[in-house]
Amino acid sequence: MSVEASLRSKLQQHFNPSYLQVDNESHMHSVPANSETHFKLVVVADGFQGQRAIARHQQIYKLLAEELAGPIHALAIHTYTPEEWQQQAVAPDSPNCMGRR
Repeated sequence: MSVEASLRSKLQQHFNPSYLQVDNESHMHSVPANSETHFKLVVVADGFQGQRAIARHQQIYKLLAEELAGPIHALAIHTYTPEEWQQQAVAPDSPNCMGRR
């Protein structure tokens, strides 16, 4: 299973999000072609209600500990409740890598 598929599966099963975006942004960095090392996540879930961003991120770090210990080098996390997402409707763009070839 690809890293992206693993992330998607774990996040879907654990959070049952109303919206889930898993973007492989490795192509934006100085890594070999077809790498799966840099990801951006957007997770919209009822379970985030009443939690600060740090608590939300800690849940994701714990869930994805295996991937973070191995193939993933960088992970951008954007978490929202459905109400927050309705107001936001888009996650921030990731910056360009300074070391990109």
